[in-house]
Amino acid sequence: MSVPSAAARGSRIRALSRGLGERLGVGSVPVVFLAVVVGLGAGLAAVAFRWLIVGATQLFSGTADYAGTQGHPPNHWVPWLGPAFVVLAPAVGGLLYGPLVHFFAREARGHGVPEVMYAVARGGGRIKGRVAVVKALASAITIGSGGSVGREGPIVQIGSALGSRLGGWAGSPETQLRTLVACGAAGGIAATFNAPIAGVFFALELILRDFAARSFAAVMLASIAASVVGRSLLGNYPFLQLPPFTVSDPAEMLLFALLGLVAGGIGVLFSKALYAIEDLCDWLWRGPEWLRPAVGGLLLGALLLVLPQMYGVGYPVLEDSVLGRYTLGFLLLLAAAKVLATSLTIGIGGSGGVFAPSLFIGATTGAAFGQAAAMVFPPLAGHAGAFALVGMGAVFAGSTRAAITAGLIIFELSGEYSLILPLLLAVLTATAVSALVSGDTIYTRKLLRRGVDLSAPAAGRASLAGLSVGAAMGPAPRPVRDALSAKETARLLTLPGPRALPVVGADGRLTGVITPVVVAEGLEGAEDPDQLTAGSLAQVAAPLTREEPLDAAVDAVLAAGETDGLPVVDAEGTLCGWLTTEHVLQRILTAR
Repeated sequence: MSVPSAAARGSRIRALSRGLGERLGVGSVPVVFLAVVVGLGAGLAAVAFRWLIVGATQLFSGTADYAGTQGHPPNHWVPWLGPAFVVLAPAVGGLLYGPLVHFFAREARGHGVPEVMYAVARGGGRIKGRVAVVKALASAITIGSGGSVGREGPIVQIGSALGSRLGGWAGSPETQLRTLVACGAAGGIAATFNAPIAGVFFALELILRDFAARSFAAVMLASIAASVVGRSLLGNYPFLQLPPFTVSDPAEMLLFALLGLVAGGIGVLFSKALYAIEDLCDWLWRGPEWLRPAVGGLLLGALLLVLPQMYGVGYPVLEDSVLGRYTLGFLLLLAAAKVLATSLTIGIGGSGGVFAPSLFIGATTGAAFGQAAAMVFPPLAGHAGAFALVGMGAVFAGSTRAAITAGLIIFELSGEYSLILPLLLAVLTATAVSALVSGDTIYTRKLLRRGVDLSAPAAGRASLAGLSVGAAMGPAPRPVRDALSAKETARLLTLPGPRALPVVGADGRLTGVITPVVVAEGLEGAEDPDQLTAGSLAQVAAPLTREEPLDAAVDAVLAAGETDGLPVVDAEGTLCGWLTTEHVLQRILTAR
């Protein structure tokens, strides 16, 4: 019995989803179908990853979350070591995840999100499948053994890898593959934080760096699906269980703006310190890379011996900071120590995110700011928790410059709508400070150090400003009807002419694009080739619209690959043209 090819499997998925779409009256919906599947998978992966971290933490520390324990208890597995076990735990963990990352998936090292951003912007959305497995294991061991990093970056990379592999298995073109990667990222954030809206905007603002309508719906569905899974298995409640906070005096808004200034600077400082310590570790280390986490783990363990609150992600400590259970001096110590501990964990080769550490630093900074403000303005006593929540969003915004995500994530984490105005003000201020004093963010700096500038316009892009797709497109190849047999479609594709043909329905609306490779693999893997039609094999090509800005459409055209351009449709979805790289080049030359 022969195994169906990737194209044949993909055609069956597309046929199934197209049939579902016709029953619902919405036409072809393969991306929607795949987005839901990716969201469900990312939700399950997020839940499994959390359990994996708890298991690893239980193994290395004897507790489910050592940072939340009282005092400095010994590990019941090795009670004779007393509190000193924390010195050895990161080293033992490093001996496990160091070789795992070095020999199987080096992309799993570090905080993960920059690798996903690069895959979407420059890699056509392709992420190796083994990255998800290695990232999950390495990050769980890193965090469980005391690494002071977050679980959100890893789950973004895990969910994105899932989306990439499923899209590749289904034969999705690159434009859809990028969207499915973003779907995985959104699903991971949504399920981890129980924050479906923040998950959507994290994926659009940081991963896709695009708010196009054709991506929004798919990413939103994936986020919803992942949230349903997360709530079913982990419960439906806010990520942080906090008492209500209010802002009673409008004059306090000035203090929140000032907090935004401070937090923006701290966010930039965190980013700079992270890479400075990584550079220092690179300069000092002369041994094999797989051994570096174990040796460096001893330094991290020494820090944990002094401050066990730095063990792992540290959400219990973050929550205690918001609830006002620490003094001003200790809050400042925790903020500085978290910068050092996270930077050291990443610098020695650990695997984990910087999302949660930025929230931790923001909470301790904000709480300290609130306590200091109460010393000057006594009526503010007891309001430190509000400043802590706002500080979380502001430091995250200062380090990532993702203002929309920063505002939404804190709102969904806490459920505190009463703080939305001071939160947005502080986030906006922090983002502005970050943009003024730094040319990069905590995510883009990693790519800039490799010579990749995601913000740099492509050559000739400026000359396309103000032009629409309709002004540059050419005539579309002669379309084929979706009911045409696959064999007859194959004959048409062998004739001299374009390498891809648009497929339309009886109403003239575009349903997809078909290429010789897809037809050949579909016919080869089909049990009954005579039953195949052009419609069942067609790939949905994420068509451009006539009014779409040409400079915004260039990346999609360049990524079209074997379809040799993209179809253009009008407002009703009817095929009206075709845009290729030759058309874009012609407009660039004409403009010059």
